[in-house]
Amino acid sequence: MAQQIYNVLLREKQAFKPIQEGFVTMYVCGPTVYDHAHLGHAKTYVSFDVVVRWLRYSGYRVRYVQNITDVGHLLDDGEDRILKGARREKVEPMEIVERYMRSYFEDMDSLGVARPDISPRASAHVPEQIEMIEKLIAGGFAYESNGSVYFSVESFAEYGKLSGRRVEEMEAGKRIAVRDDKRHPQDFALWVKAPENHLLKWKSPWSIGYPGWHIECSAMSVKYLGANFDIHGGGVDNIFPHNECEIAQSEAANQQPFANYWMLTGSLNVEGVKMSKSLGNFRTVKDALKEYRAEALRLFILQGLYRSPADYSATALDGASRGWERLNTVVRRVRDELKQPQLELSSEVTPELTNNLIERIDQARMQFASAMNDDFNTPLALSVLFDLGTDVNRWLDKQIATREVLEQVNMVYRELGGDVLGVVARESSGAAGSGNAQREAALIEMLIGMRLDARKARNFAQADEIRNQLTKIGVMLEDGPKGTSYKVG
Repeated sequence: MAQQIYNVLLREKQAFKPIQEGFVTMYVCGPTVYDHAHLGHAKTYVSFDVVVRWLRYSGYRVRYVQNITDVGHLLDDGEDRILKGARREKVEPMEIVERYMRSYFEDMDSLGVARPDISPRASAHVPEQIEMIEKLIAGGFAYESNGSVYFSVESFAEYGKLSGRRVEEMEAGKRIAVRDDKRHPQDFALWVKAPENHLLKWKSPWSIGYPGWHIECSAMSVKYLGANFDIHGGGVDNIFPHNECEIAQSEAANQQPFANYWMLTGSLNVEGVKMSKSLGNFRTVKDALKEYRAEALRLFILQGLYRSPADYSATALDGASRGWERLNTVVRRVRDELKQPQLELSSEVTPELTNNLIERIDQARMQFASAMNDDFNTPLALSVLFDLGTDVNRWLDKQIATREVLEQVNMVYRELGGDVLGVVARESSGAAGSGNAQREAALIEMLIGMRLDARKARNFAQADEIRNQLTKIGVMLEDGPKGTSYKVG
């Protein structure tokens, strides 16, 4: 099955055909860095991380651009979010930007979200934004008024085609107070003349001021991906006005389609209301990671379709954590068996039976690919891994899985569960494991060895103390006929 993507612009699934064969250009609206990221942000960026992972796994080369908004993103009252953060913490605006940009990338790294290929900052691309504004004025799509510049929505006949809104039906002043220097209430700012005491400002042909929020994405996507590129992503809450304004100004300036496929993630809700800083109903990624594994948080996000809303609750996260443990228990059993020098196999094992088991593994691979090719259906892809796990547990219980079978199973979970979805823990040893994971596993194995020595010496108090200390940090030991194994939860 060829890759299908639900295109919000056309409101239907389409076969994905990149502009350049084998090469995907993708832009995703990034964060405004004035505070710590919360789980609503994680939902969007984990979802697009999996999109990029799958496309690369499928053989595409991907250029992934995700901007950093550090100027021009205005609140409903017209105040710049960066300046609000600076006033809150009594520091310079660029201190806020650096602090929370680092925090954002730390959180994404912790969640296993791969860094974008390019992370351009709006403040570093003011010349490109000014150049695009000049082009829009020259083309009759924008006008200067009292030192500010506005895009004329009436000049672009297709304004509203992404969100489905009609200009004449849009309520003036609903999002930001209407300025009296606009020709039409829905005209949006490309450049804003700065008040005298405004901290973030640049010289322009019209005034000393700063760019509007929407123009940055158009200027930077054109610079790094071209005027027409493959995929534009973001959260559904930005469909209007941000994405709508991007399309209008980009297509007006360049006289060609902007992005061919629009992918928007559904919101993360708390009791039916979108998680957001302004409402105070958010939980930061940092706080969530104190209680849950990163892979469990990813599983929570991926157990729903990326474009559907999801409901946050402690119960939902606990359920995802249990699901993660169930899935990874199977993986640990397989990897523990593969560490054995000699597998104990049932007399039922025959070449025909082994071929049947390998066919079942191949079937799981095809089912997973079919799910992901159907608009990145991660819930269905996860169910494929869980169903395979049920079968693998039965094979292990019956001792009918040969080393060849277990190696194939391990490869499925490593590639599809790990490399693509990022929900399967890395192997504790070998090239696939990270340095930190290898050190962690080595320390745990060393403590298990010390506990075994203590038990052999009949020093049961010391053995119990080692177990208790490991339990406190989330490492549960399981004693069995083949020795002591552990799981991290």
